[in-house]
Amino acid sequence: MEASAPGQARRGRRRARDAGSRLSRPAVLLFLSALLVYAPPSAGYLIRLPRGFHLSQDLVKIVGSTNFPVKVYVMLHQRSPHLLCATQQLRNAELIDPSYQWYGPRGKIISENSSVQVTTTGSLVFQNFEEAMSGVYTCFLEYKPTVEEVVKNLQLKYLVYAYREPHYYYQFTARYHAAPCNSIYNISFEKKLLQILSKLVLDLSCEISLLKSECHRVKMQRAGLQNELFFTFSVSSLDTEKGPKPCKDPNCESSKRLSKAKNLIERFFNQQVEVLGKRAEPLPEIYYIEGTLHMVWINRCFPGYGMNALTHPNCPECCVICNPGSYNPRDGIHCLQCNNSLVYGAKACL
Repeated sequence: MEASAPGQARRGRRRARDAGSRLSRPAVLLFLSALLVYAPPSAGYLIRLPRGFHLSQDLVKIVGSTNFPVKVYVMLHQRSPHLLCATQQLRNAELIDPSYQWYGPRGKIISENSSVQVTTTGSLVFQNFEEAMSGVYTCFLEYKPTVEEVVKNLQLKYLVYAYREPHYYYQFTARYHAAPCNSIYNISFEKKLLQILSKLVLDLSCEISLLKSECHRVKMQRAGLQNELFFTFSVSSLDTEKGPKPCKDPNCESSKRLSKAKNLIERFFNQQVEVLGKRAEPLPEIYYIEGTLHMVWINRCFPGYGMNALTHPNCPECCVICNPGSYNPRDGIHCLQCNNSLVYGAKACL
């Protein structure tokens, strides 16, 4: 999913001063460094709990159905809700001598298992859900409705899927008036720019990645030929499921920190325009071209995961682990068909 939006900087005065004298090349790096001073540093269940929000036990218990497998989505490396070995009708009923047996992708599940537990009342709970735990889980229930009646048998199926938050980030493009394309000063400038941008977003636990840097000669209508640097870079969150969170405050959510990082970057480029506007001649040899900053919001799933609102209507914007028969080899949005894939979360079609 991509949504394009232009940067806030206006395309105004662009290259009108090209003919004038310029600052020395070493002064270009000092000029860029000074700018940093101006910038502040089917049926289915999805359980996604905001930080600090507590649910009662009843709200995190899921009942089965004798008519169809119930889909359950568990965030990777998190604790699952309780999967009950009961239907909605039997949930609060009195059962005589109930017996529960759970089977998963690896066979019978025993209650002593550290990662998958069966409670004394027959509920199945995952303590730290891993990719390999995805699959079909079946509970066999035996019970008597009353002491006088015969034993009844019930079979309930659950389809349990791992899911992850999408890998989303901002991608920026910007253009700079440059030194000759074979000049080492362009390379030095590129390194300095990345250092400044990285320092801007460091406290937000975000990182800057250079995706592409190219130098081209551009013919202008009234300024002749000139050299320009075309930068493409991204800002993304450093969070991982297993890694420590920067803090527990809701303002530390990845999307909020990314939004703050985006604002800092846009402000930084706007301030370059303001600083240049206040300067008298000469211009530096390398400077930002006003109005060329553009931003794109990128939303991708990690390899082995994909979005599918038809297959997973209760988790349409989740990156759900790919089913057997499909795979996602890269940061795409959807799982691709692959008849040779026999496992959940395939990253290649072999």
